[in-house]
Amino acid sequence: MRADPIERVLRALYSATLYLLVPITLYHLIWRGFRQRAYFQRWDERYASYAPAGAPAPVWLHAVSVGEVNAAAPLVDRLRAQRPDLRVVVTTITPTGSERVRRLWGDDVTHVYLPYDLPGAVARFLDQFKPTLALIVETELWPNLLFVCRDRGIPTHILNARLSARSLRGYRVLAPLIRRALATVRLVAAQSQDDARRFERLGAAPERIRVTGNLKFDIPPPQTGGFVRAFDAALAQPRPIWIAASTHEDEEAPVLEAHRLLRERHADALLLWAPRHPERFRAVTQRAREAGFRVASRSADVWPPPDTDVFVIDTLGELTSFYACASVAFVGGSLQPIGGHNLLEPAATGTAILSGPQLHNFVDIAHRLREAQAMRMVDDAASLAQALAALFDDANAREAMAANAARLLEDGRGALDRTLALIAPVLPQQAAGAGA
Repeated sequence: MRADPIERVLRALYSATLYLLVPITLYHLIWRGFRQRAYFQRWDERYASYAPAGAPAPVWLHAVSVGEVNAAAPLVDRLRAQRPDLRVVVTTITPTGSERVRRLWGDDVTHVYLPYDLPGAVARFLDQFKPTLALIVETELWPNLLFVCRDRGIPTHILNARLSARSLRGYRVLAPLIRRALATVRLVAAQSQDDARRFERLGAAPERIRVTGNLKFDIPPPQTGGFVRAFDAALAQPRPIWIAASTHEDEEAPVLEAHRLLRERHADALLLWAPRHPERFRAVTQRAREAGFRVASRSADVWPPPDTDVFVIDTLGELTSFYACASVAFVGGSLQPIGGHNLLEPAATGTAILSGPQLHNFVDIAHRLREAQAMRMVDDAASLAQALAALFDDANAREAMAANAARLLEDGRGALDRTLALIAPVLPQQAAGAGA
C-alpha cells in the first residue's frame, strides 16, 4: 500500500515536530541520568548509531521495558529452541529492560536500544539489522517506524497487544496519523476482547485482529526454592513478611504508614521493599530511616539482619525471588494513577496479592484475579495495614488465595501456542546449511 497525500503531509508534520524536539530528548536523557546513571550511557543507540552488527538479524522483537521483556521471554525461548538458525535482535527503551534482556539471554541475542522515531534514525536501524519480520510486544505505536517497515515490506505484528481505555483516549491527538500507521500492521494479537475492540477503534483492520490471550500466563513457574531457603536461614526465626513491590514515589508514604500500623499488631513484621525505579532506591532507604525503622538493603547486607524492620531490594532481576519469600505482596503503581504492574508474578510464587484500585493497565487480569478470589483491593495506608494484618492472622485465607491464583494461571495458559501458530507462516525461511 502506497502512502496517500494526506499520509505524506501528516508524516512530514510529525517528523518535523520530532526533529524540533531533539534538544528536549537530550535534556530528558540528562535529567533521567541524574536519577539512574545508566541513562548517561549508550546515547549513540538512541539516535541509531551502532557498532557493526555482523550478519543480519531477520527477527526483530521490541519490548519497551522489564514487563514486556518478561512477557516476551517464553516466545523468544520457544523461537530459539525451534529455530536455532534464526538470529534475533531484541530492542528496549529503558536501562532496566536492557538489563533484563542481558540477564535472560546474554550474547545469545543481539540487543540495542530502539532509536527515537526520527525518519533518519529509523532508516539507519533497519539498514543495520535488516529484519524481515517485526514483532512488537504490547503497545508501542511509533508512526515512522510502522510506515517505514511497510515501505520496506517488513511485516509488523503487535503481540500480547494491550490498549487501555485511557491510552485510547490519549491517542486522539494524533488520531489521523495513528489510524494510518496502525493500518500498516499485519497482525494484532490482542490479550482480550476489550483490547481487540479498542485496537479496532484506533484503526486496526478487524480482519487482522485476533484474541490470543496474555503471554504472561505462559511464563514458566519460577524456580525459587534455593533462594527462599537461604533467605529463611538468614532470618534466625520466622517472621510475618510482606513485600511492597514496584512502588512509585507517591506510594512511599502510604507504604511506610501501613508498615507502622501493621507493627502495632505484629511487632516483628518485616517489610521487603522493591521500588519500581532504581533512582528511588536511595530515597526509600532514607525515608524508611527517617520514619524510625531499622533499614538494611540487598546491595549492602545481602540478607536482612535479625533486627531489620525494612529491607530495601535495591537490585534488579530479583523481584520474583523476593515475592516467594513473602506471605503477602502489595503490587504498586495502583494507589496513584499509574495503572498498576504485573499481578501475575506474585501469583506465580504462591504469594497472596493486595493491590490499590488504579489498575487501568491490567483491567482484565485484575478482574479475573478478583473474581477468582485470588486478590484483595485496598484504598490507602489504613486499609492496606488492615488487609495485611487480617491475612497474617489467617493462614488458611492466604493459602486459599494462593491456590485460587494457581488455578487461574493454569487455566490462562495457551497464549504462547496461539501466538506462535499465527507468526509461524511469516517466519524467515530456514537458513542455508542450518542444522547440517
